[in-house]
Amino acid sequence: MNPRYSLTLVPSRFTVPALLLAVCVVFSSRIAPAQQDSSPKRKILNRTPAPYPALARNMALSGTVRVEALVTPEGTVKTVDIKGGHPVLAQAAANTVRQWKWEPQSHETRELVEIRFSPPE
Repeated sequence: MNPRYSLTLVPSRFTVPALLLAVCVVFSSRIAPAQQDSSPKRKILNRTPAPYPALARNMALSGTVRVEALVTPEGTVKTVDIKGGHPVLAQAAANTVRQWKWEPQSHETRELVEIRFSPPE
């Protein structure tokens, strides 16, 4: 009985390189994991509270803002990146964190900070 169609696997010139690339990608993530800062979080020495923005009061906004501060070895804030939160609240959080002071350390660190806002009563 002759089949009408027959399937013959013929490797193309791209099969082997593609397979090697796939294997390299899979194993490279296991060999060289992403770097993580294993040092404990730095202690905040001077933390001022974030002011509740007037526009947020008019809009009755509340919520949490996440920012990442790049802190110098001396403990001052070099940069602040907003990671999440309502834009009206986020700017107030970023401005506040820029004024904070951390304990000195031998190298720069990235500190993740969450600030909660709720309307004053």
